[in-house]
Amino acid sequence: MATVSNICIVKILIIRFSSIGDIVLTTPVIRCLRQQLGAEIHFLTKKGFKGIVENNPYVERVWTIEKKVTEISTDLQAEKFDYVVDLHKNLRSFQVKRALSTHNVSFNKLNVEKWLMVNFKINRLPDVHIVNRNLATVAPLGIKDDGKGLDYFIPQHDEVLLSTYNIPPQYIAFVIGAAHATKRLPTPKIVAMCQHIQQPIVLLGGKDDVQTSRLIESPCSGKVINLCGKLNLNQSASVVKQARMVISHDTGLMHIAAAFGKDIVSVWGNTIPEFGMTPYLPTEGSKIFEIKNLACRPCSKIGFDKCPKEHFRCMEEQDTEGVVEFVNGQCAK
Repeated sequence: MATVSNICIVKILIIRFSSIGDIVLTTPVIRCLRQQLGAEIHFLTKKGFKGIVENNPYVERVWTIEKKVTEISTDLQAEKFDYVVDLHKNLRSFQVKRALSTHNVSFNKLNVEKWLMVNFKINRLPDVHIVNRNLATVAPLGIKDDGKGLDYFIPQHDEVLLSTYNIPPQYIAFVIGAAHATKRLPTPKIVAMCQHIQQPIVLLGGKDDVQTSRLIESPCSGKVINLCGKLNLNQSASVVKQARMVISHDTGLMHIAAAFGKDIVSVWGNTIPEFGMTPYLPTEGSKIFEIKNLACRPCSKIGFDKCPKEHFRCMEEQDTEGVVEFVNGQCAK
């Protein structure tokens, strides 16, 4: 039990409905609230993302919704939470806070600053990682950054035995997917990289990436092991955890790789590191690749199904030879 500003805090509800990376980036807040306040931590998210936090030992219970807060509002009210930490700050989280009518703090999404950057390329964004902004949200509760980085917990039954897929040691995990096309390298560029990287490569992605992965696998016969669409998220995380190095777009598995302290090569398209979502606490063997000073970039804070300018320079002009050289150099050490 903790007392903050005369508020007796026994039970806290954290809200973050989506998505994979954003939820992983809340884990320092979860850990610090549990360890520093000793409070009982509950987490509210969408049903499809439950697996990201349900194995977290600092979380007492995970609450989920399909679409509407009304699905569980009565049950949440019965819990009598002492505090709500809103790390999503949207209409749904507002509805939760209104229904619970208790003390709360909310994350600053910097919507105005992002809008200025996307639409006018005026940079008013603070040079602060989103993890530190999440932690600043709970600073009024006396929470301090413990410096331990991100957490990701894999249940034993999802730990992948590499021999099951004939994966050799010292492999590179290549996360080929991303939620939006403008975050993904063109397939021919990925093929060229896989052909010239000296280490064995394991392709990771979801069911939506299966067709692309086959186009990569075919010209790279014997060089890559294609696991796209064959693993669930926790199993993919296990493969990332055991990799020598990870290549990724701006996507959820990139942040999971950061939780495991992996060397990460992150390739950025229409989104920019200035949004504050780069790999957290990067290793010395990590590097960001991006095309700077493009007048059209960023074109969105999230992404599009295709380049709105139709030239896709942010990815077509990527220095993939530089990526290969960096990866081969790191692996040779």
